[in-house]
Amino acid sequence: MSVKSSTTNAGSALTASSVAEATRAVVQEYLAARLAGDTERLVAVFADEVDWVLAENPAVPWIRPRSTAAECAAQVTELTEHTVPEDARASVDTFLVDGADAVLMGHLSGTVRATGKSFEGPFALHLTVRDGRITRHRLYENSLSIAEACAR
Repeated sequence: MSVKSSTTNAGSALTASSVAEATRAVVQEYLAARLAGDTERLVAVFADEVDWVLAENPAVPWIRPRSTAAECAAQVTELTEHTVPEDARASVDTFLVDGADAVLMGHLSGTVRATGKSFEGPFALHLTVRDGRITRHRLYENSLSIAEACAR
């Protein structure tokens, strides 16, 4: 019985490792597509329906609810339209993967085009990957700093 149990545990560990590797690959593709501003690749990496949670902020045009792959991908274009691309910075300090879930933590900064004001702060991004596509997107960031930078 212990042999069967350890075989089952080894199989489960292998499966969990495979899921984690697949999750890491999808998240790396997401980051590469986002960095390139490639909305077609982003549409492909997001599921048709996405559970996107980012606290809505009426003062910030690119921070709003989204639920489809196209809407999620469009966030990159909207961000570029409303901020100064050459001032945009993001660093990932931590990249954790556990099965279908990935968490990235780091720091971001930028400048709002309309006001010339800057924003900055830490962020945490929680993504869930199912069937090779991102199904859940949770971003936690310094929304107060971003809203203040958007205020005229």
